[in-house]
Amino acid sequence: MQPLTVPGKLDSLKPIAEFVAAAAAQIGLDKKAAYRLRLAVDEIATNIILHGYEESDCEGDIWISAATDGPQLEIILEDDATLYDPQQAQSVETAELQRPLAERQIGGLGVYLAIQGVDQFRYERVGNRNRNIFKVTRANMGD
Repeated sequence: MQPLTVPGKLDSLKPIAEFVAAAAAQIGLDKKAAYRLRLAVDEIATNIILHGYEESDCEGDIWISAATDGPQLEIILEDDATLYDPQQAQSVETAELQRPLAERQIGGLGVYLAIQGVDQFRYERVGNRNRNIFKVTRANMGD
């Protein structure tokens, strides 16, 4: 698949979702795995747009690419917004889950839930870019 570059705006969530859906269909992911992947990418893309660009009062693009390796699909989201490691947010959210329900804050579990929906998630800071890598593996047809 050809990589896609979109502006770091909320209007870009639809073309990002369409890109992920097309990549998932191309490798033959089942509907459930494709949905979880789309949800995970959407959550991180939304955070890039809202927190990385809008809250920082800056503009930029989001670059999305897809690669396959046998039954595995890798989606990469990159941006040049402020540094944001979703895995750090996930550890805060995991700690929040340990608190009694009555003491928890409302919301704030999106990154945690999104990352749980893919087989692998990795964050890297490469130069001045944030790189979010999502990996899912297609189930064997006989399983």
